Amino acid sequence: MTDPTPAVHDRVLSLPATELPAYVYDLAALRTHAAAVRAALPERVEVYYAAKANPEPEILGSLGPYVDGYEVSSGGELAHVAKAMPGRPLAFGGPGKTPDEVRAALELGVDRFHVESAYELRMLAELARTCAPGRRVAVLPRVNLPVADGSLAGSSLAMGGRPTPFGLDPAQAVEVVRALADGTYPHLELRGIHAHLASGLQGAEQLAVAESVVSWAMNLGVPLAEVNVGGGMTVDYTDPDRRFDWTEYGNGLARLTEAHPGLTLRIEPGRALTAYCGWYATEVLDVKHSHGEEFAVVRGGTHHLRTPATKGHDQPCSILPVDAWPHSWPRPAAEGELVTLAGQLCTPKDVLARRVPAPGLRAGDRVVFSLAGAYAWNISHHDFLMHPRPGFHFLHLSTGGL
Repeated sequence: MTDPTPAVHDRVLSLPATELPAYVYDLAALRTHAAAVRAALPERVEVYYAAKANPEPEILGSLGPYVDGYEVSSGGELAHVAKAMPGRPLAFGGPGKTPDEVRAALELGVDRFHVESAYELRMLAELARTCAPGRRVAVLPRVNLPVADGSLAGSSLAMGGRPTPFGLDPAQAVEVVRALADGTYPHLELRGIHAHLASGLQGAEQLAVAESVVSWAMNLGVPLAEVNVGGGMTVDYTDPDRRFDWTEYGNGLARLTEAHPGLTLRIEPGRALTAYCGWYATEVLDVKHSHGEEFAVVRGGTHHLRTPATKGHDQPCSILPVDAWPHSWPRPAAEGELVTLAGQLCTPKDVLARRVPAPGLRAGDRVVFSLAGAYAWNISHHDFLMHPRPGFHFLHLSTGGL
C-alpha cells in the first residue's frame, strides 16, 4: 500500500511546512499487522524482533505483546533495547562482538548468544566463567550452510551459502557443537542452532530454507531445544501490496514442528514486521526541467531515508496536493506526466524515486513515502550537509491521536 492510512494522511496535512520532513508511524496499524503475524504462526514458533530494523522505543513497545523477545546485534542495541523493554528476553547476535559487549550482555542476563566463530565461543566461555558464575549461558552456534544452486536466487541479500563473515562453516559448526555437548565448556549450554541465510525471500522459499536448516540440525546427533531459522521475509518495494504469505509460512512451520516433537523453532523478522507502519513525509520545494525531464526537489532526501539508495529502488510514494500557496512569487508546477523526486543533497545520487506519475505536481504539495518503517532513518547518513533532522510522530489511535 503506497497511500498513507487515514491517520497518517491527516497528520501529514496538519503539519506546518517548517515541521517537515517528518517520520509518521501508525502504531495501531503496526499492532494489527503484528497480531496477524502472530496468529498465523504455530504455538512452538517463537518470534524475536530484529531490533536493527527499527529500534525506536515506541516501535519496540508496540510489538511487545506479539513477540517473545528481541534480537540485538551490538552493545549499543543491547543497552537501548534493555532500557526500553526491561525484563524482556534478549538474543545477542552479529559478528565481531567485543569483550566489553559480551561482559555487558552477561551482566544483563541475556537469554541467548548466537556464536559466530570458534574464537567467539572461547571468549564467551571464559567471560561466562568470570562474569556469570553459577549459571550456564545458552548458546546457539550460527552455521553458514551450503545451499542448492539457485535456491536463494530470489533473495535480495544473501548472508550464507557462500563465503561471508557470518557464522561457521558446517565442519567448524560440528566441532563447536560437539565441544558444547561434551562439557568442554561447563559454563555454556548448547541450546540449539542458528542460521540466517538470506533476506528478501517469499514464503515458499523461506520455508525451504527453514526445512534445510532443521534437517541439518537434527542430523547432528545431539539434543537440541530449538532451531533459529532467522528472518529476512520479503518486503517488495516495487509492489507494496505483494506481502509475505505468513499463513503459508506458518502452515509449513507447523508441519516442521509436528515432525520434530519437543523442538521449538525461532524466527527473527524485522523489516517484514515494521516496514508497513512508517511513512516519510515531506514537501516539494521546487519543480524544474533538465534536458527533457522534470525534477521535484523535496525537503530532506536520502540522508533521512537512505533505503532507496541502499537497495537501488524507487521508494513507493503518494502525492498529497496542497492548494494554498503563501508566497508572492509564482508557483512552479510539472508540465508532464512523470517527475523524478530528488532531495536537497549536493549529489546526483540523492534520488528517492524516479519518473513518478505526478501530473501537475507543484511546489508546496506534499509527498509521502511508504514502507519507511524499517531500515530507513536508522541507517541513513544524517549529518551530511547538516540539514535539520526530521520530526517523529507516533500515532497510537486509528483517528491519529498521539
